[in-house]
Amino acid sequence: MGMPALLHDNWTVDMLDALPDDLQRYEIIDGVLYVTPAPSDGHQFVSGEFYVHLHEYLLGSSIARPLHSPADVRRGDRTRNRVQPDVFVVRLKDGKRPTYPYGLGDLLLIIEVQSPSNPTLDYQVKRRLYLKEGVPEYWIANPEARVVSRWTGVDDPGEVLSERIEWRAPGAVTPMMIDVKALFEEALR
Repeated sequence: MGMPALLHDNWTVDMLDALPDDLQRYEIIDGVLYVTPAPSDGHQFVSGEFYVHLHEYLLGSSIARPLHSPADVRRGDRTRNRVQPDVFVVRLKDGKRPTYPYGLGDLLLIIEVQSPSNPTLDYQVKRRLYLKEGVPEYWIANPEARVVSRWTGVDDPGEVLSERIEWRAPGAVTPMMIDVKALFEEALR
């Protein structure tokens, strides 16, 4: 239920891969296992709307490409760290994708849709992890409150946006602008 598995705090990616496929999401951060239930349809509709906006914004770009989970991202000791952000943007190198699985340093933006089973994982654990590892921007979409929280660095206290959010890919001429109200209305109608 989104809580770390306290019986064993030295999980590896190989151990994770040996688990049976039970439709839950398994992530490990520094050897600690986090298990969350399969996302709800509302969660998927919200993450899908963000992906569509990013896809349209970056279409034809040689800057970056958006992805959505399940897709692996690793950091540091790649044997003890594997996360699956809901939606993220991968920086292209010379117009090409970096080697998969991506490293956190390959990402320009991460968007998580708040997990009702364990908001601490998104707001505390993952936020610290992503921003400390140099991801330039991190958003958490809260479908219940219909707001997006945004951080742009480790020391950024963050902001909560309910009207509009924008993001500019490095080197892009114009920013992507999302009407937050309209996004949630479309996703959750």
